[in-house]
Amino acid sequence: MLKNKGKKVLLGMSGGVDSSVAAFLLKQDGYKVIGAFMKTWSGDVYGPANEEDPTRPECGWRQERRDAMRVAAELDIPFVTFDFEDIYRRDVLEYLFSEYSENRTPNPDILCNRNVKFKPFVEEAKKLGCDFVATGHYAQIDHLETGSFMKHAVDQNKDQTYFLWAIDKKVLSKVLFPIGHLSKPEVRKIATEQGLATAAKKESMGICFVGDVDIRAFLQSRLKQTPGHIKTTEGKIVGEHEGLPFYTIGQRHGLHVGGGLPYYVIGKVEETNTLIVGSGVNPALFKDKLEAKEANWFTQPEVGKTYTARVRHRQPLFKATMTSLQNDHFSLTFTEPVRAITPGQSVVLYDGDLVIGGGVIVE
Repeated sequence: MLKNKGKKVLLGMSGGVDSSVAAFLLKQDGYKVIGAFMKTWSGDVYGPANEEDPTRPECGWRQERRDAMRVAAELDIPFVTFDFEDIYRRDVLEYLFSEYSENRTPNPDILCNRNVKFKPFVEEAKKLGCDFVATGHYAQIDHLETGSFMKHAVDQNKDQTYFLWAIDKKVLSKVLFPIGHLSKPEVRKIATEQGLATAAKKESMGICFVGDVDIRAFLQSRLKQTPGHIKTTEGKIVGEHEGLPFYTIGQRHGLHVGGGLPYYVIGKVEETNTLIVGSGVNPALFKDKLEAKEANWFTQPEVGKTYTARVRHRQPLFKATMTSLQNDHFSLTFTEPVRAITPGQSVVLYDGDLVIGGGVIVE
């Protein structure tokens, strides 16, 4: 504890149990903790709650903030609120809509971490004279003399490193993940033992900071519906879609195609506005290579070396060889076909427990 005495940490508190326990652990370790709530969204899927109709429901940020404040009060730590809504709309939501309009499927949580939680938040920490920033993510960072390195969380079921590959390498030395060495049940137990207000609170789901919304309804608030045929890989018309941007590779639910075996989205043909579907074992749903862009590396990878990689959160790790690397583009070849490799989503590389980095899938 003595080595951390006097060191200040700005902790992102979302109002959930994970960041609450992170606050407790940091204080227990001797840090001077400042709790911070990041306000990034105050509307529903149609926009700000008071823009046209003040009766529209909000995303729940007020309650989340109240929960975070309660925990801060219980732990006797100062609490601040940052309004990042303009940044969030510009750097996350606008990118989200732009990518979907191009028939790609971006990951808003990755964008949020890169552009909000580890960018303006870090800048605010500097203004407050903080030595570190921290969040309740399930990940680990080793701070060594040779540098700072991100690693898998101990709880593989909760590991969130997939969402963290795009943050700036330069900030890693200033980041703490206090619960990365714990399992979710252990986090719950600590919260209960300490009597924290969020101990029994359920996990939030949905778009980062926006909450649990129907993604199709959210997109249709901005993107035009352009119906077209749904065809099987054999060319049979089996239904009608609402517009290609509203579907993602590997998707099963929401197709409204009845009869026989369930169909999965396999591809999109923009020229004919056609959605291609097939069975879950259709070979067209599997690929053994991919191209990626916007690479961000914590540790420089090597061409010809085999790593492990995943193209979706909680997906099993697959062995993949780096076949090319040029500027911010790279190519991977997998030792076995991987299901539903999706343009716009991310691929993250690992070397054992070490997070190497990743990129945005092009094809």
